[in-house]
Amino acid sequence: GLDIGSSAVKIVQLRRSRDGWVVTAASIVDIAKTDGDSQNVRETNRLKAILSCVGLTGAGTNLAVCGVGGPGVAVLNFEFPSLRHADIEKAVLFEASQLCPFNTDDIAIDYRLTPDGHDKTKGFFVAATNELVRSKVQLAKEAGLNCVLLDVDGFALLNCLNEVEKDGVVQKSAVLDVGSSYTTLAIEGNNNRPFIRTLTYAGDSIAQQIAAEHGVSRGAVKAMLSGDSQQTLPNFDQSLKRACGGLIENIDKTVQYCGAQERASEVKKLFVCGGFALARGFVELLNSELSMEAVLWNPFEKMRCHIAGNNRAVLLKKILHKSGPAMAVAAGLAMRSI
Repeated sequence: GLDIGSSAVKIVQLRRSRDGWVVTAASIVDIAKTDGDSQNVRETNRLKAILSCVGLTGAGTNLAVCGVGGPGVAVLNFEFPSLRHADIEKAVLFEASQLCPFNTDDIAIDYRLTPDGHDKTKGFFVAATNELVRSKVQLAKEAGLNCVLLDVDGFALLNCLNEVEKDGVVQKSAVLDVGSSYTTLAIEGNNNRPFIRTLTYAGDSIAQQIAAEHGVSRGAVKAMLSGDSQQTLPNFDQSLKRACGGLIENIDKTVQYCGAQERASEVKKLFVCGGFALARGFVELLNSELSMEAVLWNPFEKMRCHIAGNNRAVLLKKILHKSGPAMAVAAGLAMRSI
């Protein structure tokens, strides 16, 4: 599973055993970033991070499952009068042109029907900009990897949740992945119709708001949140609460909306992952402010590690213990079958 994020690259290699998933390789590498980077520089830095990640992982294959997410991806449900199979794709394309929040002149679309249609044709579709799709596939290719399957980050999260948690827990849960540039909220809907929402407010926005409030750099705030700096700011916890207010409100409203649409059971538990989930005090704040229990989710806590060489095995376990919540999407991608 290859997760090319906006701030880091994550790779996870898994194999299935009789008693669950086993981690055979994993690594995470930050993407170099400086203010004012051009698009070419950003892509070059991403490629360098992927190459470094591949080298550190030492995976024995060049086959990769990649993911797409963010504002360039939409996951939406559809419901039509009963249609002939030959007419469904045309109807889905028209629906996407009406509902997608981005230019639909140049997009990739896939869809799945759900079995609850009766006298209707029901399902959900995924639309992604071709620019985003081409970028992910090309980056993998330049790193010597063959992208054999392209998944959606939100689906990967739900896939991982279903594989490592108990069924009774999953049906009343949601996954929140908070990265640097965007946040993904994924809920297991009824009748196999998932609910995926992307929020453009995430770790960078939170750090920027705190930085502006205190007149310090965003980098300084990030270092405080990650524990890499001993510096503190007055009333930092209150600043974090104010900076997260909009995100918390959006999460609550989204969960309520999903429940009102009868697409999911009442959400009782929120599994929080992503790079920003590791920020000091963040999950605790969510747990105190949201209408559901929020917990830091490290899916690797319920997987075994199997790798040759004691030193390499120790390093792998350290990586998964420290950065596991940031690698949930990569794990979900690695669980896909082709």
